[in-house]
Amino acid sequence: MAIERPMQTVPLAPSSSFLDVRDLRVHFPTDDGLVKSVDGVSFSLEKGKTLGIVGESGSGKSVTSLALLGLHKGTRAQVSGEIWLDGEELVALPENEMQPLRGNKVSMIFQDPLSALHPFFTVGAQIVEAYRVHHKVSKKEARIRAIDMLQRVGIPQPERRVKSYPHEFSGGMRQRAMIAMSLVCDPELLIADEPTTALDVTVQAQILDLIRDLQQEFGSAVIIITHDLGVVAEISDDILVMYGGRRIEYGSVRDVLKAPEHPYTWGLLQSMPHLGGDVNTRLNPISGAPPSLINLPTGCAFHPRCAYRSKVPGDRCVTERPELLPVPGTDKHISACHLDGETKIEIRSAANRLAK
Repeated sequence: MAIERPMQTVPLAPSSSFLDVRDLRVHFPTDDGLVKSVDGVSFSLEKGKTLGIVGESGSGKSVTSLALLGLHKGTRAQVSGEIWLDGEELVALPENEMQPLRGNKVSMIFQDPLSALHPFFTVGAQIVEAYRVHHKVSKKEARIRAIDMLQRVGIPQPERRVKSYPHEFSGGMRQRAMIAMSLVCDPELLIADEPTTALDVTVQAQILDLIRDLQQEFGSAVIIITHDLGVVAEISDDILVMYGGRRIEYGSVRDVLKAPEHPYTWGLLQSMPHLGGDVNTRLNPISGAPPSLINLPTGCAFHPRCAYRSKVPGDRCVTERPELLPVPGTDKHISACHLDGETKIEIRSAANRLAK
């Protein structure tokens, strides 16, 4: 019989953090069963810092971000846990009190700007509306603010393009316009959900540079949600790795990328092409598919896809859910895996030799 031990909560930061998420759970009741999209996720973030949340599709990244914005309120979603933003708890906050914060104190760059922007209104009109919702200014003043923001995000001829419709912008320009709308109220927390998906490589780099520059200007805390560890390495201070709606590894970018502790993180890194590497070296994708969020595998949710479960004595990977434990010698690096430290070092060393 499988043993599902309760997860140990490891404090990632003091409760005085600007953003402090504690044991967040977002479950959706369906005819087929309860979908546990987010199941006990905790993390924290300070102003001026960037957290990268990574994982495959279906790992719970975007559902987590929507919970931070309170966008599950009024739906069938069952949300529990705590979300503390600058000393205010958001999960229990009524919708009429959450609405003034949304777009003002916390804002989001959505994955597909063509869908997020309304096709019947000009880009400028939508930025003006986003600004006037939270500021008692005239349309003329708001339009001046919209033009200024379009100029800040690098859109040429902002006085003319403010009158353009979303379909008249290129993909990169639409993403810039979405960033301008997200930042028009100077939010203290900015969430970017796959901000560089479907963009050219050069445009991706420009968008990341733009987010980093604007973060320094506004002093915002930033969450980058992506499946691309390259993006995280470029812009983030810390990394949260999610799998099956749960966090399985967390730490600084340096610790996690230099010495990853979880086989799933190893798989994500090995699936990435490396500039300057051997062109004849084949990528090593993770076998299998992400688990069902209705019926997660027992024990470690990753065990059906893990190539190293045989190195764990007994059948613990199948019967016992691993606890999130601190990695010795680090400040905040934690991981949930039954492999012992020496075995992990041997596996990483072998992988590094093959990569050379």
